[in-house]
Order: sequence, then C-alpha cells, then structure tokens
Amino acid sequence: MKKFLVVVDMQKDFIDGALGSREACAIVPAAVKKIEGFEGEIFATFDTHFDDYMDTAEGKKLPVPHCIKGTEGWQLNKDISAALKSKGFTPVEKYTFGSVKLPELIRKAAGSEEFSIELIGLCTDICVVSNALLLKASFPEVPMAVDEKCCAGVTPEKHNAAIETMKSCQIDIL
Repeated sequence: MKKFLVVVDMQKDFIDGALGSREACAIVPAAVKKIEGFEGEIFATFDTHFDDYMDTAEGKKLPVPHCIKGTEGWQLNKDISAALKSKGFTPVEKYTFGSVKLPELIRKAAGSEEFSIELIGLCTDICVVSNALLLKASFPEVPMAVDEKCCAGVTPEKHNAAIETMKSCQIDIL
C-alpha cells in the first residue's frame, strides 16, 4: 500500500511571521520528526497570495497580508524545508484554503495501487480541515488520518473544534 503525507502550509508567515503563533512554533519539531520518519511520498502545500491580496475576498475578511509569493513569509520554515528536501516532496501551490489540485496529484501518484493519506500542518481550523475534507470527499474509502500533535490552529479552541469536525467526518486523529 502506498502512503502519502500532506504537509499543509508550514510556511514562515504561519509559524513566526504575519499570522504566526506560539502553538505553531511549538509543533515544528514534531512535524520535522514526522517528515523525517515518513516512509512514502510527500506533498507540501504552499498558501500562495499575490500583491493584490487585500483586494481579494479572503483579504477583505482577513486583512493581514501573508504568504505573498516571493516573500520570506511565503517560504517554508527552515527546519521543515530541510526535512522535506532530505526526503523529497512535491510542492503544491494553492490560492485558497483547500487545494482542488491535490486530489488529482495524489490519484496520479497512486496509480492503481491502494493508498493511505496522513495530514499535518497549519492551520488546523482553516487549511488542514479544508484539505482533509476535500481529500475525504475525493477518496471516501481511503484510510485518512491527521496527526494532531503536528498541527496547530488559530487558537487552541479552534484547533480542537477542527479536530472534532474531522473525527465526525471519519478522519482518524492520531
């Protein structure tokens, strides 16, 4: 069985930049360990915005420019980047919370083999849950899990709420 790990938005702006938090910084070592020990194919999403961010629907509701392509904040955290480069990964730019391209890439990578998916990353209550639900809808019979120790939400309460939502949608929580 093929195994896929999806590392969601472990970028500087979500860890110690414009939208960073103490909780996001705290999960980096566990996420690095998870990546380094993972035996399978890895996909890493990049939240990607442009100079017109403030004019977008998201920018109007979250008026904090972040993950502007080409900026330092758009880059992966250095420890995450080193772990991913050591294992090899497929980068996936996404322009909103969930990537509709990700299921297509995983389907292609799996070919005709059975597979499982595990997700880690940021933010649990926005991009992790969005990608998990898109993947679950695309692959309802595929074993899917989220490692909550490798995720952080906007707040601890929102993290916990997203974990409960994913449990309700039959995504295993590690």
